[in-house]
Amino acid sequence: MIKVAGTVSASLPARTAFAYLSAFENTAEWDPWIEKVEKLSAGPLALGHRYRSEVLFRGKRQFLEYEVIELFDNHIKLRGENEKVVAFDSIDVRSTGPGCDVLYTAEFAMKGPLKLLQPFLGPAFTSLRDPALEGLRQKLNSL
Repeated sequence: MIKVAGTVSASLPARTAFAYLSAFENTAEWDPWIEKVEKLSAGPLALGHRYRSEVLFRGKRQFLEYEVIELFDNHIKLRGENEKVVAFDSIDVRSTGPGCDVLYTAEFAMKGPLKLLQPFLGPAFTSLRDPALEGLRQKLNSL
């Protein structure tokens, strides 16, 4: 599995940051690789909620269906999948007094023939991290 993680500090309270980030449809506002996220489930956020994400990866448009698989105080984990990859996105928000730290972790497991290429795809996924973290930092500090 390919793992990409990073931490962003923000000046807003942890509960405010988590409220924004746990609304997964907001991801397209800060992650430059995400074109669009559509919430497929009605009602307030809950386990089992589903999303459809449109991602630009290595110049190609990909679609992933995500589902919330963990949800508790300041933590959410989603599982996304398409015909090529299974992805897990985790967001953990920790209070730092008046502000917060956000740990964003994304893990990817390639499927089918791409599984053989997985050891070589790490740098491609890692290259997405810094622009996404910078977008996240800017967005959180503008809320």
